[in-house]
Amino acid sequence: MHCLGQESLTVPRSTLTALPDAGRVPGASPASALQAAGQHLPAWVLADLRTDHAGEVGAVCIYQGVLRLARDPALRAFAQHHLATEQRHLSQIEAWLPPAHHSRLLPLWRLAGFLTGALPALLGPRAVYATIEAVETFVDLHYDEQIRALSSQPALDALRQTLQDCQADEVAHRNEAADARGPGKPGLALRAWCALVSTGSRSAVAVCRHF
Repeated sequence: MHCLGQESLTVPRSTLTALPDAGRVPGASPASALQAAGQHLPAWVLADLRTDHAGEVGAVCIYQGVLRLARDPALRAFAQHHLATEQRHLSQIEAWLPPAHHSRLLPLWRLAGFLTGALPALLGPRAVYATIEAVETFVDLHYDEQIRALSSQPALDALRQTLQDCQADEVAHRNEAADARGPGKPGLALRAWCALVSTGSRSAVAVCRHF
């Protein structure tokens, strides 16, 4: 799956609506099984899952953005490995979240994810690693909030475990990126970019809870 066409980084508005969905899971999902048993997912859980789904869509596109422009072999191997993990996460979240509850702004999240990966890739590996570290620091906290909230919902222990597994992978991604970035504090411009990425992630979550 490619977030954007191969020909150009300039994407017509009409193209965004045609960007393909990733990782569809055939058959009944855990959520639909719960609904069949009369156990509907609470609205707040659906809202949380909508943010997770949009985030994983964006994460897939981040690594696709990196791979579109990066030429460094180590960075490309890093991105390919993490892309496979994020695609698996996306499939796991889609198994819980009915399509009717997906964010209506997925084309925007795909584009934002692609640019979050592609722009730092233009500057080199260190900028990409710092970006991934910033993204995954936010994602770790985001998942942690949901996992703690689900501790009071024993009927959703399977969902809680799914999120814990995803969180563990994201923490590993953060640590790998931090190690690959190397010692030393990022420069002012890179710190400003990472702050923008973190703020954008928080804003996207707030929007996704409703749209």
